[in-house]
Amino acid sequence: MSSIDTPTSPASQSILITGCSSGIGKHVALALHEKGYTVYATARNSEGVMALRSYGLQACELDLDSSESIQQAVTWVLEQTNGHLYALFNNGAYGQPGAVEDLSRDVLRQQFETNVFGWHELTNLVIPIMRKQGYGRIIHNSSVLGLVAMQYRGAYNASKFALEGLTDTLRQELDGSGVYISLIEPGPITSQFRVNAFAKFKANIKTQGSPHQTIYEQVEKRLASASEKDAPFTLGPEAVLQKVEHILTSKRPKIRYYVTFPTYLFGYLKRLLPARWLDLLLLAISRRENR
Repeated sequence: MSSIDTPTSPASQSILITGCSSGIGKHVALALHEKGYTVYATARNSEGVMALRSYGLQACELDLDSSESIQQAVTWVLEQTNGHLYALFNNGAYGQPGAVEDLSRDVLRQQFETNVFGWHELTNLVIPIMRKQGYGRIIHNSSVLGLVAMQYRGAYNASKFALEGLTDTLRQELDGSGVYISLIEPGPITSQFRVNAFAKFKANIKTQGSPHQTIYEQVEKRLASASEKDAPFTLGPEAVLQKVEHILTSKRPKIRYYVTFPTYLFGYLKRLLPARWLDLLLLAISRRENR
């Protein structure tokens, strides 16, 4: 294959996916595998890897908090593909609930280690491969909270806002390289996101004595009892899969892919409304959510 021969069939298109233990990552990995793509699925521990292999996937460990793990995973994938990689789908992430004033430096740093720095390091490892071959697709799974900010999600908001800024910059810097980078903005999708967020909330936020203690009691009830399906306009992970497939097959993928109604709505309202009006709307939604 020459540096300009972009692979056109799924079987010749290899894709590395992070965060495949559950939710969006698992669904996309399995669906693309069934469609004939050469999928390299990753999980952060050996138990997750074994589970993925039981489904017939090629899988390895990739812990986004560890440079060594990231480098080993990329080395393994490139050994399997003879040094080529068609696509990277950065998906592994988590949400850290809590008011901004209750986030310690270490807790905020950890949110960025996983959601930003790990993705950045992994992306920078595959870019030279894609530049050399003259083609590639980089897909970042962002969030509606990369477009607008909501109360008690400051760490996650900040990580996704940072991701959006890095991606917009990188897109300009990749211009003319044959490598396309796109953002997917899912909104509410059925997954383990709330379960994982509740665990992080319990582990890292000191609620006693906080000015937000009363609200935290409602946040705990919501996170402990609700599932992703309880959120209005929730779609299944197949909705994200559709966007991933479009990016993989399009000659010129879009810059951003909105998925659910809230993402379309807030993407539009952010452009239309004054900031104070948008704040009032978001505050009303948060208060309704936590009452």
